[in-house]
Amino acid sequence: MENQNKNLLIAIVLSLVVMLGWFWLFPPEQQANDPSVPDAVSTTEDEPMTQQADTAAAPASEAAQAPRISIDTPELAGSISLQGGRIDDLLLKDYHVTLDDTSDNVRLLTPVGEPNAYYALQGWVPAGSLDYPDVPGPDTMWTVQGTGTLSPDTPVTLQWQSPAGLTFTRTIAVDPQYMFTVTDRVENTGDTERRLAPYGMIARHGTPPGLQNFFVLHEGVVGRTDGELVETKYKDVRDLPQVPREGAQAELREATEDGWIGFTDHYWMTTLIPQQGQPFTAVAKYLAQQDIFTTEARMPVMTVAPGATIESSQRMFAGAKEWATIRHYQNDVGIAGFIDSIDWGWFFFLTKPIFSVLHWLNAHIGNMGVSIIALTFLLKALVLPLAYKSYVSMARMKELQPEMEALKERAGDDRTKLQKDMMQLYKDKKVNPAAGCLPMLIQIPIFFSLYKVILVTIELRHAPFFGWLQDLSAPDPSSIYNLFGLLPWGTPEAGTTMATIFIGVLPILLGLSMWLQQKLNPAPADPTQQMIFAWMPWVFMFMLGHFASGLVLYWITNNLITFSQQYMIMTSHGHRPNVFGNIRSSFDRKKKKAAAAAKTKGGK
Repeated sequence: MENQNKNLLIAIVLSLVVMLGWFWLFPPEQQANDPSVPDAVSTTEDEPMTQQADTAAAPASEAAQAPRISIDTPELAGSISLQGGRIDDLLLKDYHVTLDDTSDNVRLLTPVGEPNAYYALQGWVPAGSLDYPDVPGPDTMWTVQGTGTLSPDTPVTLQWQSPAGLTFTRTIAVDPQYMFTVTDRVENTGDTERRLAPYGMIARHGTPPGLQNFFVLHEGVVGRTDGELVETKYKDVRDLPQVPREGAQAELREATEDGWIGFTDHYWMTTLIPQQGQPFTAVAKYLAQQDIFTTEARMPVMTVAPGATIESSQRMFAGAKEWATIRHYQNDVGIAGFIDSIDWGWFFFLTKPIFSVLHWLNAHIGNMGVSIIALTFLLKALVLPLAYKSYVSMARMKELQPEMEALKERAGDDRTKLQKDMMQLYKDKKVNPAAGCLPMLIQIPIFFSLYKVILVTIELRHAPFFGWLQDLSAPDPSSIYNLFGLLPWGTPEAGTTMATIFIGVLPILLGLSMWLQQKLNPAPADPTQQMIFAWMPWVFMFMLGHFASGLVLYWITNNLITFSQQYMIMTSHGHRPNVFGNIRSSFDRKKKKAAAAAKTKGGK
C-alpha cells in the first residue's frame, strides 16, 4: 500500500507540475528607412538585378505628404500612396481594438513615417544589368488614370513612363472581402528589347506591437511552397543565415506549382499570392541594420520586345483570418492550402473538424457560448461508448473489492503473488483496471485542441455569451474582489497577483463542478490521498480560471455531463452513488479533525 500511495502522489504532483507549466506558458521600435525592391545579386543573365534596400528610400516626411487614392469596401478602409504605388494604409471596418464599438478600428497596414510601418509593394526589376533606369522604384510618383476611389466595383489604374521608353501601367482591384489583385503591364515603346522580372513584397519595420510569443500561437512568416507549409517566427527570421547574394539574412524557397507567402498576426494576415500553377521564389528576409522584415514573391524573368507588351498579375490577401472567407479563397478561388494559414497546430486533425462543427453550430444557434455547450454534448456523445465501458469497469471493480481484500490477506507480504492473483482475478471477471483512465486519455487531446481553437480563431474574438461574458476568448472579467460588481470599485488588473487570487464566477463554478464530480465516490481511506483529492478541484480552479472563458465554459459543461453519465451508468449497474452521503462524510471528517486538533492543542 505504501508503494501505491507513493506512486499516486508522484503521479498527481507531476500532473500539477504539467498544468502549472501550461498555465505559465500560456497565460491568459526605432523607425527605419524604406526598403526598395528585392535584394538579389545577378549571377546569370536570367537573374533579376536589384538595388540595395537602403539606397532608394524616400524620407519619411515625403512619404507622408505623397498624394493618395482612397480605399472603400464593405470590409476595408484606407488608401494607396502614389509614391511607389504602395498599399500601405488599411483599416478593418468590422473589427475594433476593444469591445467598445466606438473604439478605433484595427489597423492592419501603416505607411512609412509612422511607427511600425507595414506595407505592400509591387513592381519590376531589370534582369542582367542595372545600366538603364527602366523600372519604377519605391519612390516613383505614379499618376492616376481617371479619378475615383478603389472599391469592389471601381478598380484604379496607375501609370508611369520610364526615360528609356517603357510605359508601366498598374491596375489595382479589390473584392468585397480582403483580396486585392494587382496587374502590372509593361509596354516597350523603344527600339531595344528589355528583360524584366515582376515581384511582390511585404515589408514590416520592427516586430509588431503586442507580439504575444505564445508557444502554441504562430506569429511571423507564413507561407506554402508546393504543398509544404512554412511557419517562421520573427525571432527565427532574425536568426536566418546571411546570404551574400541577398545582402541580408534570408531564406529562399522555390515553388513550381502553387504557393503563397506573407506575415501572420494572431488574427490578421497579409499574404502575397502569385498566379497558381506558375513557378516563383518565396523569400523571407531580415535586414538587420534597418530592423526590417520582408517577405517576397519573385516571378521569372520576362522579355518585352520593341512594340510589345508583357503582363503579370498577383493577388494579395490583407485582412482578418476568417475561416469561411479563407476557405472560400481556397475552395472557390483555387489558392491551394490557404486554410492552413490559420494556425491549427499539431492536433490539426482534431482542431480543424472541431472548429468546423463549432462554426456550423454557431451559424444555426447564433451564440458562440451556447455553441460551445452544444459542441461539448456532441463530443461527449461521440466518446460515450468508451465512457460507458469505463464506468461499467469502475462499477465492476467495486464489486471485486471483497475478493481483492481476501487476496491481500492470503498473499500477506508476498507482493509478487498478490499482483499475479489480482491479474488472474481481473482476467476471470473480465475487468480492465485501466479502463477508468481511457476517458481522460481522450479528454486531454480534445481539451488542448479546443484550447487551440479558442486561442487562434477570430470567430471567438469578442464573441459574447450572456451577461458579463462578452468575450469568450478572454478570461472571465468578474472578480470576488468587488463581489462580482456589487461593490463600487473595479477589478484587479489582469496578470497581477490580485487578479490571480480574486477569481471570477466561471472559475468558481469550475471548482464546484470538479468537487461535485469527486463526490460520486467515497473519499479514499488513505489520509494522503484524501488530502490530495480534497485540494485538487480548488487548485485547478485557480490554474484554469484565467484561461479563456470559452474554454472554462467547456470544462464546466464537460464536468456536469460526466457527472450525469457516471451517475446513471453506475446506478444502472446497482451502484447508485451516495453523493449527499459522501458530502456529509467529508464534512464529518473535517469536524473530527478540527476537534482532534483542538483537543491536542488544549492538552498542551
